[in-house]
Amino acid sequence: MSHQNEKLPDILSDAVLKASVPVPEDFVEVKGIDYSKPESVNMRAKDLIKSMRTMGFQASSMGEGCEIIDEMRSWRGVHRDSLEEHERTGEFDDNGYQKSTIFMGYTSNLISSGLRDTLRYLVQHKHVSAIVATAGGIEEDIIKCLAPTYLGEFSLQGSKLRDQGMNRIGNLLVPNDNYCKFEEWIVPILDKLLEEQTEAAEKLGKDAFDADSPAVLTPSKLIDRLGKEINDESSVLYWAHKNKIPIFCPAITDGSIGDMLFFHTFKASPQQLRLDIVADIRKINSMSMAAFRAGMIILGGGLIKHHICNACLMRNGADYAVYINTGQEFDGSDAGARPDEAVSWGKIKAEAHSVKIYADATVVFPLIVAATFASGQ
Repeated sequence: MSHQNEKLPDILSDAVLKASVPVPEDFVEVKGIDYSKPESVNMRAKDLIKSMRTMGFQASSMGEGCEIIDEMRSWRGVHRDSLEEHERTGEFDDNGYQKSTIFMGYTSNLISSGLRDTLRYLVQHKHVSAIVATAGGIEEDIIKCLAPTYLGEFSLQGSKLRDQGMNRIGNLLVPNDNYCKFEEWIVPILDKLLEEQTEAAEKLGKDAFDADSPAVLTPSKLIDRLGKEINDESSVLYWAHKNKIPIFCPAITDGSIGDMLFFHTFKASPQQLRLDIVADIRKINSMSMAAFRAGMIILGGGLIKHHICNACLMRNGADYAVYINTGQEFDGSDAGARPDEAVSWGKIKAEAHSVKIYADATVVFPLIVAATFASGQ
């Protein structure tokens, strides 16, 4: 009977039992949450996410995102009294100290969802400095003040919904009557704006097209007016108007608002309401250039992501960036790009603190806000 050789062949030893280098002292051990411990029961959001920071995968990215948001919102520079007059740009806190300018971007589906209430909270309490949204992110906020959006199913058949006059957004349903109500609400406002624009142009003559002329209507001014007219505390636009937080929408015509503007050209013909997008790009870029420090919180991708990033290029990059989306970078899309790609363009500083969280914003952003802006700290 032969005896098995106790020594492994070198090929196995070298391949399977390869020795590790010494573990660096700054390595963080992977840990989760032990709910058998009293401190883990009924945890506050801030403590929950702090515990998730060492969990790995997107839990760790979410924890990092909270740290970056806390950093951007807590940063303070010098007091305004120590600055020369020409240096007193950007934003100051209530005590007169420099603070970060925070740009927030979101796509229309997030306003259609219940995340609208979280976004409204941030604007209501002046936690952000400016917003970039898609057209749907503007109109859906107004429409929800006029009629509700309902829960449905992702699997509902499109042809049947079309026959029923029901529009599907993922697993949400918006009755087409809601858009009819929106038309009834907005058309008189467009009539009034056209009247005001025409009167201002006639009064000012050749000066009507000056940058600060009342005859120049921009998308952000239109959105501010809609927030004033809706006068509803459930609305993001209402609080943006009340708190003088500009909402930019460089593709204002790409949605139901665009439909209404198109319909209005027939109603008002031969007159036509005119919107100046150049004045708005100057405004958002100037905000970025004036910022002492700039932070970006971007929910979703595409236009809203690029518009904020490009504004931050004008100051050689943002100091903080938190992306939340599910986009992948293999197709070269801007939506899928990680923050490091923006560094190559000068849109995020090389030394900036940034993270991309691969997740549905409706899942993670309420937790993030609860652990940061709404934590009471």
